Amino acid sequence: MTGNGEAVTRRAEVRSGDGPAFVLSRGVVILFAVACGAAVANVYFSQPLLVTMGHDLAMSPALVGSVVTLTHVGYGLGLFFLVPLGDVADRRRLIVVQLLLLVVALTAVAAARTAAILLAGMAVTGLLAVVTQTLVAFAASLAPPAGRGRVVGLVTSGVVIGILLARTASGLMADLAGWRSVYLASASLTALLALVLYRVLPRHSGAPPTTLRYRELLRSTISLFARERLLRLRAVFGLLIFAAFSTLWSSVALPLSEAPYSLSHGAIGALGLIGVAGALAATVAGRLNDRGLSRRTTGIALALLAVSWLPLAFTRSSLWVLFLGVILLDLAVQAVHVTNQTLIYALHPDAGSRLIGGYMVFYSIGSATGAIAATSLYAVAGWGAVCALGAAFSCLGFVLWAFTRHNTPDPATKTVVSS
Repeated sequence: MTGNGEAVTRRAEVRSGDGPAFVLSRGVVILFAVACGAAVANVYFSQPLLVTMGHDLAMSPALVGSVVTLTHVGYGLGLFFLVPLGDVADRRRLIVVQLLLLVVALTAVAAARTAAILLAGMAVTGLLAVVTQTLVAFAASLAPPAGRGRVVGLVTSGVVIGILLARTASGLMADLAGWRSVYLASASLTALLALVLYRVLPRHSGAPPTTLRYRELLRSTISLFARERLLRLRAVFGLLIFAAFSTLWSSVALPLSEAPYSLSHGAIGALGLIGVAGALAATVAGRLNDRGLSRRTTGIALALLAVSWLPLAFTRSSLWVLFLGVILLDLAVQAVHVTNQTLIYALHPDAGSRLIGGYMVFYSIGSATGAIAATSLYAVAGWGAVCALGAAFSCLGFVLWAFTRHNTPDPATKTVVSS
């Protein structure tokens, strides 16, 4: 680490086959982050556009709602069936192929004239958007062990910023040029990123690919969970923090659209800009992990996550306390998320894609659970009950950390240090 703490700017050399050393500069890490954010945003673009899509294609409300469901189902399937391929294939080629196929899917969505084509296109878009996790695993494999946390932290910030800004960007673009322009613009950006990544990324990662066949590869993903206690624990942490994250972001528009605020969709979407401040702080968590402070980072972040629901509970009284709660929640979630990914990748660098893909399945389960529970609970019991639900997920995570913090082996040393 450099004296001023700007360790990400330090260049790390990784051998690419028998060719010259690949330089993982800060610029390349930022490229990873941008590509991750752009890819994952495709999963969330549709949420502010559902009403417009429904009117345009004469879809019933129930059918329009399935747009989001199918996108997330596709994403969940991709995590299990596509992301592990990063451990057996040339990751650069795999990433570029997935991005080019994503361009085709996005173009099909933009050109859809029937509900069937739209729904099929959204499902495939979700399936291919998991290229985000292949990019995360690739970046982790290229980073030196001593700086891996910083790299994962910066790349993960790109993922979260993409999630938070997707709704804002799609709403603004739809107002200006219609909902189809959102997917045409995304297809163009994705094609550009495919070209740039093909030219910039090395042909091979730092870890040699496994020789497992595809069926064995999928089976080994499951066996990793059976074998690695740390992976199981971190997956549960991931499920709980993203259940809390989704509890807020899937329901916060409901109280804000009602009295006393009655905010427009554009104003509500801009709340994602506040959340970006917390997401950017995730890079600090990466540095702390590189210093061997993963256990402490996790505990502090989970405590902050629980505390964040106190100001959020007063959302109807003041927007300022809402802003404070949003920043605390996003900071806490991303700190734990970065720590999770850094630790589990270090378990088996040669199985990085399987580890991260399997872990992210729990992220999807947590996100879906939080969204469904929060929106249903709001209709029955209001915003206070939603905040109690989010606090329950957060406190459960903290309690789990408190009971396991002293008896989980650190993947780097295999001693009881970090959980």
